[in-house]
Amino acid sequence: MWIRKLTLGATLLLFALAAQAAAQAAGSIADYTAGMEKQSGFFDFYWDDDKGRVLLEVSDYEREFLLLTGLAQGLGSNPVGLDRNQMGDNRLVTFERVGNKVLLHQLNLKYRARSDNSTERRAVDEAFASSVLWGFEAVARDGERLLVDFTPFLLSDQHGVARRLQDTEQGSYQVDTSKSAVYLPRTKNFPQNSEFEAQLTFAGGEPGKYLQEVVPTPTLVSLRQHISLVALPDGDYRPRRFHSRSGYFPFEYRDYATAIEQPLDRRVIYRHRLQKKPGSDEVVEPIVYYVDAGVPEPVRSALIEGASWWAQAFEAAGYKNAYRVEVLPEDADPLDVRYNVISWVHRATRGWSYGHAIADPRSGEIIKGNVTLGSLRVRQDFLIAQGLLQPYGRGDADTEALKQMALARIRQLSAHEVGHTLGLAHNFAASAEDRASVMDYPAPLVTLDEGALQLESAYDTGIGTWDKLAIRYGYGDAAGSESDYLAGVIDEAAQQKLRFISDPDSRGINDAHAASHLWDNGSDPLAEFERMAELRRHALDHFSAAANPGHAPRSSLEETLVPVYYGHRYQAEAVGKLIGGLDYDYLYNDAEQNSYTLVPPERQRGAVDTLLATLDPEFLTLPESVLQLLPPKAYGYSRTRESFPSDSGVAFDAIALSEAAAGHTLSILLNPERAARMEQQHARNSETPGFGALLDRLTDRAFHSREYSGLQAAVHQRVNHVYIHRLMLLAGNEQAAESVRAKASLALAGLQHRIGRMKLFGEDPEGYNAHYFYQAQRIAAFRSGELKVKVSDLEAMPPGSPI
Repeated sequence: MWIRKLTLGATLLLFALAAQAAAQAAGSIADYTAGMEKQSGFFDFYWDDDKGRVLLEVSDYEREFLLLTGLAQGLGSNPVGLDRNQMGDNRLVTFERVGNKVLLHQLNLKYRARSDNSTERRAVDEAFASSVLWGFEAVARDGERLLVDFTPFLLSDQHGVARRLQDTEQGSYQVDTSKSAVYLPRTKNFPQNSEFEAQLTFAGGEPGKYLQEVVPTPTLVSLRQHISLVALPDGDYRPRRFHSRSGYFPFEYRDYATAIEQPLDRRVIYRHRLQKKPGSDEVVEPIVYYVDAGVPEPVRSALIEGASWWAQAFEAAGYKNAYRVEVLPEDADPLDVRYNVISWVHRATRGWSYGHAIADPRSGEIIKGNVTLGSLRVRQDFLIAQGLLQPYGRGDADTEALKQMALARIRQLSAHEVGHTLGLAHNFAASAEDRASVMDYPAPLVTLDEGALQLESAYDTGIGTWDKLAIRYGYGDAAGSESDYLAGVIDEAAQQKLRFISDPDSRGINDAHAASHLWDNGSDPLAEFERMAELRRHALDHFSAAANPGHAPRSSLEETLVPVYYGHRYQAEAVGKLIGGLDYDYLYNDAEQNSYTLVPPERQRGAVDTLLATLDPEFLTLPESVLQLLPPKAYGYSRTRESFPSDSGVAFDAIALSEAAAGHTLSILLNPERAARMEQQHARNSETPGFGALLDRLTDRAFHSREYSGLQAAVHQRVNHVYIHRLMLLAGNEQAAESVRAKASLALAGLQHRIGRMKLFGEDPEGYNAHYFYQAQRIAAFRSGELKVKVSDLEAMPPGSPI
């Protein structure tokens, strides 16, 4: 009976609370918000100081607007990738009222029907799912105007921080609302955008190493999330057609109202709106970029100068005063959608810079450019210059040339990332056309003049020829037929032999394009590699304590040496693309030229010879004079991700660094996709080097034991180890072509057979007998299934990108 009474009492209490809530909701907004601070703007909202709440007023349920997320305070870890002033998703949403509930509904614009027929449009809308992001209960109302508590939404993980931490293996985290709150200094309202910010604390356990590096209490990660509600641009913007050779990112959607003979998929380009005043070359509203005021000099001036290069391109496209760069005002919010911002972001380690654009999801019109520049990038270029010029040999060391090289790179980087926010994609073929675009990844162009290394032309200045044509395509004012105008720009690029090849055909050592690569120089990869190898040898032969300042620990010379020793790594990848390589453009079907050409056999053979030479102990072994310079780490200092690999404890490892370099070359030569292309091209033309012949040459080199002694013999043996390990990886790769796996398996059996015929007992001053015996055991264990191999079993080079 007592239980029944308690249950009845609880029920009555619930009814009373529900009636009270209904009465509150039925109350007017004015009564409910009495004493609260109101901010009028795009969406009027109130600040409830007593309860720490943001209350949002909603009335126009037909209005579509943008929901943006971002981070005002980042994590500071490049591998995790949660940076200060980072922009997140932009979603087209509406508020929908259902009784006393308000739904925040994201619309699906991937699939559309551009038709005047409402039933056609509804058929598509009902065919594909949308996403309701949040549901709000009204706390007060005036007719159709509802007041909702916006705070739970602001304190939720809308930026996907927890997912990012989990994806990067940093642990399982979730928002702890007891340690989270609205951040008032960055919660503001404007006529076309409402800005909200909250400090979120993510609680979790077993934090990963990156969190341990940067968070004072790694189980509690506090960041500031920014959320914007933004008005959509008006309907006067005219999208511009995408072309595969235009240099722009494609904005894509599927239109089910398209005629049967036309493609369903629509593609236009991302770009800012730019209009001329009637009868003038002056623009209605210029494109203005703002540089983070927190950037120190002289870097700030370099960023402004580099970003300003784009004014040259807009002038060439026929505009006056269409583009400029300024310093961000102190009272401006970098995440405010009204500002195109170049942010200076600090991280614990060097990392990538980004150019990201917020665009109208209906049309691709860019409404905010957001550039993230990693502050440690400038120091990496300075470090490269240190190892090459070694300026600290005297007390009055002159480092001006080093600073100028680093600042030249920052100018180019600023222009590059801004280019992305103007709508432009990477053009990795530009380095082969006399550095025709800032949208390439440039390697420093170092020269050797009368025995001295020179950096004056390390990086180009100003906008490139390709960039000017690209801006004309995207922003030029077509006086007559726009279709004819755009076709004319594409034809002009072809006549000037300006090519555009982007990420899918350029990144990674497995890509086949022979003329497009990252961090390379010159039109001839083989000639440029030979030149760079000479520079590398000169720098290694002359490397001394003068590479670092006198007040630095001697052991820090190791990190200065890293980019010098591995300085050939990217040009080697460019050479590797000649092997089994193709040359092609993004052709349309009315083109007259062939779809592609194969790299000539003599060029492929030259590329094989060049890369095999990088496996020679003479190439890989450091001079004894350099080894004498590299002591164990000084007290208070330790090895980092920027140090050479080592298996020798505190002592510098003169062999492990060659293992990493050899592993890089062999990852190029034994890449499964490249091997398959070699097989097919050899079948089509017997003059082209086949994969089996390449393995024969690599195997023969493994038995050149009589050619080497001392440290070079040890390096040779380590290269053999890497070769055999890479062969095992290839033979066991279920994704590789059958013929490739077969030849790798046969090469392993051949190695085992040749070793089996050797007399391995007797005098062996260089240790080759033990080496070959051990490798034969490994091969036997692998072939019997007793040995499993992984790429991570081998030493790796320190990070190279971004240089």
